[in-house]
Amino acid sequence: MRLAAILRDAGNQEIVPRFRNLDDADIGQKANEYDLVTEADLGAERVITAALRDLYPQALIVGEEAYAADKSILSGLVEADLAFVIDPVDGTFNFAAGNGMFGSILAVVRRGETIGGLILDPLRGDVLIGERGAGARLVKSSGQSRPIRVAAPTSLDTMVSVACWSYLPDPMRARVAANLTKVKLAMAYGCSAYEYWMLASGRAHFSASHGVMPWDHLAGALIHAEAGGFSAHFDGTPFRAGRIDAGILNAPDKESWQLIARDILGL
Repeated sequence: MRLAAILRDAGNQEIVPRFRNLDDADIGQKANEYDLVTEADLGAERVITAALRDLYPQALIVGEEAYAADKSILSGLVEADLAFVIDPVDGTFNFAAGNGMFGSILAVVRRGETIGGLILDPLRGDVLIGERGAGARLVKSSGQSRPIRVAAPTSLDTMVSVACWSYLPDPMRARVAANLTKVKLAMAYGCSAYEYWMLASGRAHFSASHGVMPWDHLAGALIHAEAGGFSAHFDGTPFRAGRIDAGILNAPDKESWQLIARDILGL
């Protein structure tokens, strides 16, 4: 719960006050006009990083915004005895647009294995927490806690997808966009935090992503697994922290994964 408190403090100090209160000067671009960084991202990452360094001075800390400035910080993630991976505002495009579908993500990694994951809804103070081997739970801002569980396996035509095909490479992009007509409902949020929240709490059945940057997926994939789900790279191998371009498909179980891989992704 100490890590949850760090995320909540950063949200209350740096994120919530800036929501729908950003000036143009508070928003910058990284790779393109849709890849944004705001003063909320930078401020929250500073607060989270400082708090983690006070508690764990020997740990490697990898923040999304720090990586944008120095990509070498990612090189030690797989070997580090203890590492924390931070996405201070996941869904920055949504945040900057005044859309509430964003979150803060924190993963705890030991020698390349994710052992803990947290996803915070900064506006409400609720947090999903997963601990390797100990399950996943929703902890409300009030302190109330309950276990969470992925959706039960079902037929493809009754599934809910949160796979964002827009970020897939061609020709997979066009193939998946067409194949999503096979499911009951297909939604795209542009926010890994929100997608994993939907998956782990049983509100959606599957998601897929080609790029697998650690701050977007490590915590969510662990929470999803501890809630009973199954994840693997596009080639079917187990999801690993060090592979950033191998894709990830999340599903309720292995059989559902195989069905979606074949009939939606065309793998």
